Amino acid sequence: MAGILVFGEIGPDGLQSITSELLAAARNLSESSGDEVAVALLGSGADAVSQEAIALGADKVYAVQDPLLEDVQIDAQLSAFEHVCNEMHPSVVLIGRTSVGRDIGPRLAFRLGVGVAQDCLEVAVDSGTGRVVAIRPVYGGNALAKVTFPGDGAQVVVIRPKVVEALQADPSRTGEVVTIQPGLDPSTIKARLVETVSQESEGVRLEDAAVVVGGGRGMGGSEAFEMLEELARILGGAVGASRAVCDAGWIDHSYQIGLTGKTITPDIYITVGISGASQHMAGCSASKNIIAINRDADANIFKASSFGVVGDWKNVLPSFIETVRELVNS
Repeated sequence: MAGILVFGEIGPDGLQSITSELLAAARNLSESSGDEVAVALLGSGADAVSQEAIALGADKVYAVQDPLLEDVQIDAQLSAFEHVCNEMHPSVVLIGRTSVGRDIGPRLAFRLGVGVAQDCLEVAVDSGTGRVVAIRPVYGGNALAKVTFPGDGAQVVVIRPKVVEALQADPSRTGEVVTIQPGLDPSTIKARLVETVSQESEGVRLEDAAVVVGGGRGMGGSEAFEMLEELARILGGAVGASRAVCDAGWIDHSYQIGLTGKTITPDIYITVGISGASQHMAGCSASKNIIAINRDADANIFKASSFGVVGDWKNVLPSFIETVRELVNS
């Protein structure tokens, strides 16, 4: 067994950001193991982004072509990726913890007869054993566990988005592109795509925002989030929320930040009425600067904050918004 294989995901504008992040993680592992880095790209869009994948760190691209891959069908993608694994026999398989990757990871590991490490925050190579060591949250994010893989089989690692910084693309890099036609059997497709519903979103995506304004249960209700949206618009950022807020129905779960929500890595994360529970911090701990507004001086959020204001947000936030508006418009 040799080589590191990345499960690539393609979006309408090229490679998904998670693919870039996985390639960066693979290159870090390669520096320790010396293994080749390969990426499997599925569907007709693979050829168009193969050079992009090489520029971002891939040594080899497996462009997998099959009519069944034209729609987003998990069963077809799983079978196609399994086919690549059986051809390449990788020592390490990296998959993103996306809506697709969460399904692919454990099912692939079962088919290969190996273990899987889910929701990993870090991944490295143990210098003594040469096996992968991964860090993942346990007990609801209250602790971190270091896990590894016994034996000598493939090591399937599912990595959380936004925990690895993508490498700068190098257009001068060269690599090999191999086209694979797995000849998928239609009878293996158990689920059928009935309808695709697209939801248009305004502004920058929460996961990609350089500035995030997050609200917690301390804000008291959904009406207060209008002020957060105003501040986010001024700063060109996005609005997020704690799980308690989403569970209360004040805002949709697509805005949730934390262990069971989205992971963010903004330059600035402004929190209002968020206490800083471990589950929430698991999704924002990589923020470069956290600015907290909370009336509880002992709130856990202040331990991770670069700047903090102890006070009632109703008194602090309006003047803060006006000051920011003046600075932006000056």
